[in-house]
Parts: sequence; C-alpha cells; structure tokens
Amino acid sequence: MTTSVRRTLLTLASLYLLGTIFGGIFLGWIALHPPRRPIAPSEVANVEAAAKAAFQQFTDVSITTPDGTSLSAWFIIPPHPNGDTVILLHGVSDNRLGMYGYGKWLLENNYAVLLLDARGHGRSGGVASYGLKESDDIHNWVSWLEENDHPRCVFGLGESLGAAQLLQSIPSEPRFCAVVAESPFATFREIAYARLGREFHTGPWLGRTFFRPTLDVAFLYVRLHDRLNMENASPDRAVEGTTKPILLIHGLNDTNIPPFHSDEIQTHNPSDIVVWKVPGAVHTGAHQTAPEEFERRVLAWFQTHSKPSQK
Repeated sequence: MTTSVRRTLLTLASLYLLGTIFGGIFLGWIALHPPRRPIAPSEVANVEAAAKAAFQQFTDVSITTPDGTSLSAWFIIPPHPNGDTVILLHGVSDNRLGMYGYGKWLLENNYAVLLLDARGHGRSGGVASYGLKESDDIHNWVSWLEENDHPRCVFGLGESLGAAQLLQSIPSEPRFCAVVAESPFATFREIAYARLGREFHTGPWLGRTFFRPTLDVAFLYVRLHDRLNMENASPDRAVEGTTKPILLIHGLNDTNIPPFHSDEIQTHNPSDIVVWKVPGAVHTGAHQTAPEEFERRVLAWFQTHSKPSQK
C-alpha cells in the first residue's frame, strides 16, 4: 500500500469519525427541537369566532406539569354534547391546528374535543421526547378533563408522532375507553433508521449500517445531555398486556413511516389491536384517500366502545 493510499484512507476514516460524532450530536439536538409552527393570535381568534358561530363553548386552556412545563390546548364543547370527549394529538413540527379539521368533524357529531399542543410544539413549552414525557402529559390532560368536564368516555385520536405518543400513554392512563392511532412508529430507533435512509432513497438499511454509529452517538448525546433514553420510546412495547381497544390506521403508500410499523405494533397485542390499511394513502392520508370510510370506521370505533348513558 502506497503512502498516498494510506493518507487517503486515514483522511476518509478521520472524516467519517468526525462526521459521526458531530453529526450525531446535531441529530440528537434537532430531534428534541424540531421546527416549531407557532399559533398566531389571529388564528386563535378565528377558531374562537367559529366556535361562537356554531354555538360551541370554547376554552383556551393551559396546565403546568409536575416538571414545570407549561402545556396549552383548546377545549371545545358542542351545543348538544353526547357526553364523550376526544383528545386530538398532532404530528411532529405541527400544532393543534393540524387536528382542527378532525375537531370540527367530531364536534358536528356531538363529541367534545381537546386539541393539544404537544410539548416542544405550538404554544407548549419543553422539548419533544417522542412519547417519553408526553405519555405523562396526556395522563395529566385526562385528569384535567375528569376534574373540569366529567366526560362519560375519553377517547384518543392521534396522527404520526401524536399516534405514537397516544399509544405510549396507555400503560399509565387506564381511563381511555378506546384509541385510534394513524401512522404511528413502532420504535424511535426504527423510525430514525427509516428517516436517514429516506434522504438517500435507500430504505432503512443505510441507517442500520453506514449511519448506525451516528445514530448511536445521537442516542448517547440525548441520554447524557437531556436524560432521555430514546430506546424506551417504543409504542410496540407500550401496548403489551393492555386490554384497551386500539384501532391502527396506516396508508399502504406511506413512505414516511412505512406500514410495517403498525404490523409490528399489532404483533405485540393481536387480541386488542385492529389494523386498517388504506390502499393509495400516503402518510396520515387515510381521510383524504377514503374520507367516508375513515369517518365511518372511527365513529363506529368510538360508539362501540363508549359506556352506556348514565341518564
């Protein structure tokens, strides 16, 4: 081996090592601080005005978690409530407005809705933790509902990141009557592999091989700097042993979070999880692709698992 070849190999190895370390630190930081989509005062005013026009009761709510994080939400009650409330959870880098369309549809069907900003998103504080802390946040929101509204049933509807957070809340939140999760990831590590591979159109194998050391550095950085073990961000393990009815929805054309993630989650609890795969639907695109069937299935899921009226 010539001197020039050795120098080239040494240079490439050094660049790979430096890229692994600094790239891993950057990936760890950006994962916990995704781009934030703010909510403008005019948007709040528009939602409040729309609620007033529809004779709905609108409340701008905030709570503070035990770790001191301020969380924000809208709670809206229809003029003829059926007694049930649905908690709506949005995807990464979005806010509660991303679920407002579902909120309006549920209100028209007499469900009260609680539209949340997840921590690190919208007007909520903190950093995103992909379900590690959000699962407790959801538990705190259910407690707020129990104290302030006394719903007959509390349901959950989450999309993408919100779906994963919802599933991870189930072990510590027994008060859900049933949940619907569209396009959830099975584990944070597996979705990290997929996201890196997607940038190069290779699928997750590139993340599992060439970029795996970079991801390992990212996981270590987050664990040391933020005291978050991202290996525990695993909806598939969270559903083990639960008897809570879970409907998973996944588009067969989802390249963001491929549909095998829902399959993996279902294998951990096949008796209590139903998966509906939607031909032609992209990431969180089931309603756009099959709106009537989406609405029929979700409403039937809630109605089937609601409690008898106490009146």
